[in-house]
Amino acid sequence: MRSTVLALAALLSGGMVHAAGDALVIGNSRYGALQSFFGAARVSFAAEAMREKGFDVAAVQDANSAAMRDALSDFITNLDGETGPVAVVLAGAFVRGPTGAYLVPVSKIDNGPLLAQALPLNTVLTVLAQYPGRGVLILGESPVEVDPGAFLTAGAGDFDIPQGVTVLRGAATDVARFAALALLEEDKPLVPAAEEAGLTVQGFAGRGLVFLRAEDVVPLGSGPRPLGPEADDAAWNLAQQSDDAFGYQAYLDRFPEGQHAAAATQRLKAIAEDPFYAERRQEERLELSREARREIQRDLTILGYNTRGVDGIFGRGSRKAIRNWQTSVEVNPSGYLSHPQILRLDAQAAVRAAELEEEARLKREAEERADRAFWAEIDGPEDEAGLRAYLDRYPQGLEATTAKRWLGEIEKAQAEQAAAQDRAAWDEAAATDTVASYKAYLSAYPNGAFSPKAKGRIRALERDDLSERDVARARDEEHGLVLNAIGRQLAEARLAKLGLQPGKVDGRFDEQTRRALAQFQRTRGLRVSGYLDEQTVVRLLADGIIRP
Repeated sequence: MRSTVLALAALLSGGMVHAAGDALVIGNSRYGALQSFFGAARVSFAAEAMREKGFDVAAVQDANSAAMRDALSDFITNLDGETGPVAVVLAGAFVRGPTGAYLVPVSKIDNGPLLAQALPLNTVLTVLAQYPGRGVLILGESPVEVDPGAFLTAGAGDFDIPQGVTVLRGAATDVARFAALALLEEDKPLVPAAEEAGLTVQGFAGRGLVFLRAEDVVPLGSGPRPLGPEADDAAWNLAQQSDDAFGYQAYLDRFPEGQHAAAATQRLKAIAEDPFYAERRQEERLELSREARREIQRDLTILGYNTRGVDGIFGRGSRKAIRNWQTSVEVNPSGYLSHPQILRLDAQAAVRAAELEEEARLKREAEERADRAFWAEIDGPEDEAGLRAYLDRYPQGLEATTAKRWLGEIEKAQAEQAAAQDRAAWDEAAATDTVASYKAYLSAYPNGAFSPKAKGRIRALERDDLSERDVARARDEEHGLVLNAIGRQLAEARLAKLGLQPGKVDGRFDEQTRRALAQFQRTRGLRVSGYLDEQTVVRLLADGIIRP
């Protein structure tokens, strides 16, 4: 048996043999910022390897509906044999319906129904059924999330396979490598080779089934074709598309003194020196938008990993957070994310966000029960000590408004009963409104009519003095978030949905809004300031209701 050659080497080998066969190859890989898959892109290697073997190949990459139809038409038109071999390689996203499965185009026309634009596998299977024992359908399924629309479900699922047709299925990367290598080895049993490559075998699957037979191969000429500059450039372009050791080494094997040999050697050295080169390139190919990166940072933050900001920039903090998360889920801690990992991270964050909301709800309910229990101990509207104790403990409590009103009535009555001199001293202290002025009043009137109120103001002023710097810092942090009016309104709407009564949803943070923010922070174990900071925004954004 002839030894296996790399797909790229097959393209460059010079072509001493020719096999009668036909193939259709479609690789759809670029479905969006979070849905770009290298495996589906690599089926181009299979197309070139088949051409080098002499197959008549109709191939298209990242195709819309029209391009897929054209490729299928060329494939059917060019079929010229009665015995095969015939191969169809399809990689990308699939959907299924009552009548079978479909390959999804990379873009839809005018947002029309997907059912009318996807490539039906039944059509391909009908063609392959004309080549019993020699017709092979190879599906490379990428984990792409698509909206199938009416009548369809995501994924290829199960479908009917005509008699005599072999179907091989697996991840797009595995399929691309298999179709470019093992599939094209002469007299190689197909089923064991597919199983060894990690593919699932369905339909006609005899253990002795061979796709490419030695007798199919006819020698062409007495020697290899000369390899000129065009072949050199074509090989280099394929190596750059691959951008991995596989492609660059294949180029050097055939063109050790080629025009791009120095560049290929440098790329191989860079790959060898970067332990996470493949992972980094995999993430780069996702072409994550800044908003997608922000979403990842929010997910990590919700899960307790410090990204040092939710700014859409993956710096040291974000990479460390990614590595820590990868370690926790027992995947290679490279610091770079794959699409399946992003989906897994997002799902975990959604679960944790729900847990945090439930914890906050339970904490809020416990505080409300304690609030009501304390209020129940107050002996009516004349219990000045009880009312002041309640407000000290629950300044934003459920009955704070009532407590303040009753205290106002008590203070009004006290003021009316106070002696003129007591009143004058109190008015003077209140006009100055300092700790010193109230202490002077208490020194002169330790049992004065306004002594409880003076003591309360002293506590409040001392508390304000202690928190003034924190409040100023919190105010600066909120200003630094640069929230626009819509973001502020959405924050108020979120607080209102939680029953925290932020007042009118108008984007203006008044005293009532500040009280709602403080209560939100308190029930979630955040720093209580009444101002928005990064952690508060993350928690408000936990279920994706608002965006900064």
